[in-house]
Amino acid sequence: MKFHKGQKVEIYQKSTDECWMSYMDDYVGLHGIITDPDTTINDPDALVEVSIEGKGTHRLPQDCLRAIQETHRG
Repeated sequence: MKFHKGQKVEIYQKSTDECWMSYMDDYVGLHGIITDPDTTINDPDALVEVSIEGKGTHRLPQDCLRAIQETHRG
């Protein structure tokens, strides 16, 4: 999936990427916003920068992320 800046995401699972650290297990289930999708690289294996609510900004592998569909209330 191609992520874009400002997109809301969920860290829904542990990554299989070698850069995944054990402390990141605590991030599973949290939501964040893509701040730097590395669109210049356009590589599905590249890390993306995510601002995680209450945890700061981190570079995460893409296999642990999924987009959150925004629901509109009306």
